[in-house]
Amino acid sequence: MRDRQVARGTRRAREFEAFVAGAAGRLLHAATLLTAEAPNANPRARRLLTLALAHTYARWDRLHGEDPYDCARQHLATRFARAVWHQYVAFGRARPDPRSPLAALTPQERLILVLRLYEGVAEEQAAALLGLPAERVHTVCDRATANLLHPARPAAPRAAGPKVAPS
Repeated sequence: MRDRQVARGTRRAREFEAFVAGAAGRLLHAATLLTAEAPNANPRARRLLTLALAHTYARWDRLHGEDPYDCARQHLATRFARAVWHQYVAFGRARPDPRSPLAALTPQERLILVLRLYEGVAEEQAAALLGLPAERVHTVCDRATANLLHPARPAAPRAAGPKVAPS
């Protein structure tokens, strides 16, 4: 009996290690896009990844045919959404790294854009995951894409006109 438990634990660890070897890089990139951190300085993204992988490992034996990548991605997205509420709403807005390609977007726009375009999650699935109507996900994704493709130009400084001497 004990030998069987040890063998099962060893097999579980090997399967999970193989999953992490194949999925961690992509999940870390998604987390880095979400947090809008620089790729080489991304502590919040690494924390999100660690929590998502820990959650997936804890559920490993109960996945029963579910995709472990989907489980980790869902946990990553929901943790980010909850963390955003605390960071941005409750405690003031944290500034994204200007080197991030998604730095100009709001956290919600980044989340939806990463799920839809980088991860390829269907609109209806993203809406269900985030608890939003599918139309809202569509609108936010379109707006975020437009903002990335056609960023707003900073207002040009006004030219000072000739000074008129008082008469």
